Amino acid sequence: MTKLARTAAALLTLAIPAVAQAELPVGARAPDFTAQSAMAGKVQSFNLRAALRRGPVVLYFFPKAFTQGCTLETRAFAEASAQFGAAHATIVGLSADDIPTLQRFSTEECRSKFAVASATPAIVRSYDVAMKTDRLLPERRAAMPANMTGRTSYVIAPNGRVSFVHSDLDYREHVRLTLQAVQALNHRH
Repeated sequence: MTKLARTAAALLTLAIPAVAQAELPVGARAPDFTAQSAMAGKVQSFNLRAALRRGPVVLYFFPKAFTQGCTLETRAFAEASAQFGAAHATIVGLSADDIPTLQRFSTEECRSKFAVASATPAIVRSYDVAMKTDRLLPERRAAMPANMTGRTSYVIAPNGRVSFVHSDLDYREHVRLTLQAVQALNHRH
């Protein structure tokens, strides 16, 4: 590797946020929460405990609505929503975006297939999904919203336990891996 390539790689690691590492391990009890959400443009309330009565829940935290990776990930969840539904799973996306933004996102990008909820600071802390900004340049860190989440997907079993965690800023594997986890969970029961 040339000196120029090493320098470029070092600068790139400073410019890209570190991946948010989910602290909730498989087997942990998922913290219950109620959050304001939007589904098909309508404001509603999402309660984890109530959703778990219907089957497994996929909680996918994403950094910001209408950004490229978050839009592509959300569209992929929408396209796979029938497969999740066949496995009796509820999908809900969570970000620190406000409800008016999520109302638009729920129709335009979620295609009215599932709810997106506003992750409060308490929810972000309890699921340990805050965007890790320690490796960002100071000016980029200052420009980021305080409550921005990383990209972490959880599958919560009906008993309230975490059965799968995938934490990676690259959106491409979240849908495939969470669907496999939901299907495997259903095969075990």
